[in-house]
Amino acid sequence: MLHPWYKSWQRTIFCLLLHPLNRKPHPQEAFFLFLKFINMSTSKYKHLFFDLDRTLWDFDTNNKATFSEMHEKFQLVARGISDPVTFYANYQKINFALWEAYKKQTITKEVLNFKRFYDSLSLYQLDEPELAREMGAYYIAASPRQTILYPGAIEMLDTLHKHYQMHIITNGFEEVQFIKIENSGLGKYFNKIITSERAGFKKPDRRIFEFALNEAEANVSESIIIGDDPEADILGAQLIGMDQIWVKHPPLKPNKGKPTYEVGHLSDILKILQA
Repeated sequence: MLHPWYKSWQRTIFCLLLHPLNRKPHPQEAFFLFLKFINMSTSKYKHLFFDLDRTLWDFDTNNKATFSEMHEKFQLVARGISDPVTFYANYQKINFALWEAYKKQTITKEVLNFKRFYDSLSLYQLDEPELAREMGAYYIAASPRQTILYPGAIEMLDTLHKHYQMHIITNGFEEVQFIKIENSGLGKYFNKIITSERAGFKKPDRRIFEFALNEAEANVSESIIIGDDPEADILGAQLIGMDQIWVKHPPLKPNKGKPTYEVGHLSDILKILQA
């Protein structure tokens, strides 16, 4: 005979976890689910802070799709840019340098968005500032409407959001990131969306993490960040004493520090968080 205490927990587990299957749990199955439920409920973390680009949203794949559209829309072949792969590779180098300047607040986002296209066109002896502005405007509008996520992203979020409060913390442009989140079906999972523009500071500045904790009404000891960037996400969280999960999506950036955890695939996060 089952103890009444066990029966009550069996009923709870059925309601929480097995009801969608529309069947009564076998006693042994309910017991193991109960152990899993206990593990989740005793996790020291209550708040999960996710980076967006290159962690959940596949920035590089989505970017390449947008640039393919732009190459045709702006008739770049007729302007002497015959190889879209080389053009995109050159753009990436220029964009990276400008983003570093933007993170240090030595240029504005308007300058960044203009110069990354103007400088890329200049490599082909094209002095066309108006074209650079048009390409920048199109990119800001079109890129966030791409919807490719990393494998396992939705399955992971489906599991975790039942047990944790989840938030986004991102350095991306405010008007762009919200479109990405909604179009990719991510909005329903997150309580707070913290952008560097709203916070007034960019990762890895500790002040954006302090802002995020305050917004989420979270303590640093019960929070963890999940991100791909060793400097912005991992080092930034370490500066404030927050645990980290480094998601090692290629291409990998050098990591001089030691993160709390590291994973090669989003599904591996469930093992760390006992989901």
